[in-house]
Order: sequence, then structure tokens, then C-alpha cells
Amino acid sequence: MQTKFLNIRPEEILALRVNEAVAVSGLSRSTLYELVKTGKLRAVKIGGRRLILRESLKALLLGGSS
Repeated sequence: MQTKFLNIRPEEILALRVNEAVAVSGLSRSTLYELVKTGKLRAVKIGGRRLILRESLKALLLGGSS
């Protein structure tokens, strides 16, 4: 995952672009969008960009709630 701010550690990133969430989770784009649609994964839309909240993705993958 690339970031414009090289001094930010990956664990400090609050939200991921969909393609970044796909890369780190192993889930497909369509699965991520379905999880967002059903409320199982939290995301925000800012402008035209959908961002997946890192903590929500982590909680989902670890079996917790988002």
C-alpha cells in the first residue's frame, strides 16, 4: 500500500481505498461492496471515493463486529 505521507505507519492509516482493502484482505471488490451494502462493513464516501474504515475491516476479518 502506497501513501503520499511516507512518515505514516500502516497501522496509523484510518481508511483504505477499495483496491487497497482488496489487497490487504484477500476479499474481492464485489464482496467488499456487498459487505458495505449490508452494513457488515463500515465505509464512507467522500466526493467520488469510497473509503473502507480500517478498524471495521480488521474487526470483520477477526470475527468481531464492525
